[in-house]
Amino acid sequence: MIKPEPRLVKEIEEQRPRYPAGLLSKQEKDTLIERGIVGLYRWYLARSQATRNWNPDKGFNWRALRTDHSAQLNHIVEGFFAVEQFVPDYTVQTINISRTSHGRAHFQIRWGSEEEKHSDLWLNTMLFLRHRSLGWLKEYQAALYAKRYEMPWDDAYHMGFYALVQERATQLNYLNTMQVANGKSDNPELAGDVDPVLAEVSHTIAVDEAAHYNFFLEITRLLLYYYPARTLEGLHDVIQRFAMPALDLIPNASQFYDAVYRAGIYTTRQYSRDVLQVVFDHLGIAGRRALADGVKRLRQAPDEDGNLRDTAIFDTLDYDGLEDAIKRLYRRVGDHEAEFGLADIDPTTFVPSGLAPV
Repeated sequence: MIKPEPRLVKEIEEQRPRYPAGLLSKQEKDTLIERGIVGLYRWYLARSQATRNWNPDKGFNWRALRTDHSAQLNHIVEGFFAVEQFVPDYTVQTINISRTSHGRAHFQIRWGSEEEKHSDLWLNTMLFLRHRSLGWLKEYQAALYAKRYEMPWDDAYHMGFYALVQERATQLNYLNTMQVANGKSDNPELAGDVDPVLAEVSHTIAVDEAAHYNFFLEITRLLLYYYPARTLEGLHDVIQRFAMPALDLIPNASQFYDAVYRAGIYTTRQYSRDVLQVVFDHLGIAGRRALADGVKRLRQAPDEDGNLRDTAIFDTLDYDGLEDAIKRLYRRVGDHEAEFGLADIDPTTFVPSGLAPV
């Protein structure tokens, strides 16, 4: 009997796919993802109404807001106010690109209603801070409304990944502003900016942003679970070009960015450590370099079914941990559906992807 050459055997083994091809068709995977998003949205809506149903006018002691803050903090609040004025653009465009997905589209409607409250909250903050006249504020709003925000991508797929990073970054901005208002900033320029009302405003919005981030995180996990290679590539594309929204539309954006940076509200280091790395940890990705290296190897593959494309996935991704997270999501959704009887009619059921490291 002829024995195969060891070198040839080794080469074949190295190119062997490290997971089975899977038994689910594209249509089956798309159906499972959509059903999961619908279940997630139902759960999200119930939780949102039960725990975060606040009012921007009557939920805060506006008369107690200080009117003698530092110019730096006033510039920061002004920038937050400006960015939130584009909520109609954000909402309309994201609804339009996701209108054929019940779960995505209905969430974006809900997201818009919650972001609208943020816009009103920062408007009230600007009014009661009194560092700008009413005339100036109306002219500034008009200047903002004269411009239109355009999404960096025109598809729900990439915009979901963009929202994932953006929501985490926005949450960080407001958490750090809360630290300033609580007197916990290391910046001496902000030592006199303690303000319980502003702290409550920042904390309230940060909680909303955390909820939004977690919604997009679960969607990304679903996509990553059923379409790992494609999702890694899409996430990498977004991170390569990521920038916070509407900064190019704000008349005094450079002043705002400088104030945010000097205050330690949002820096390049924080973006890498407290935004991107947090996202990677939650997705089971080792880090930005691991993602880039993995995607590079994926893109070197000869075709969709080639071994080289498949083998890079599990070097980049903790797939077992990802599956555990997906199962937790389905248990949470299942408990919610059982509460009002939907589980008896149309339950959201977990179906394994058929992919696993071997």
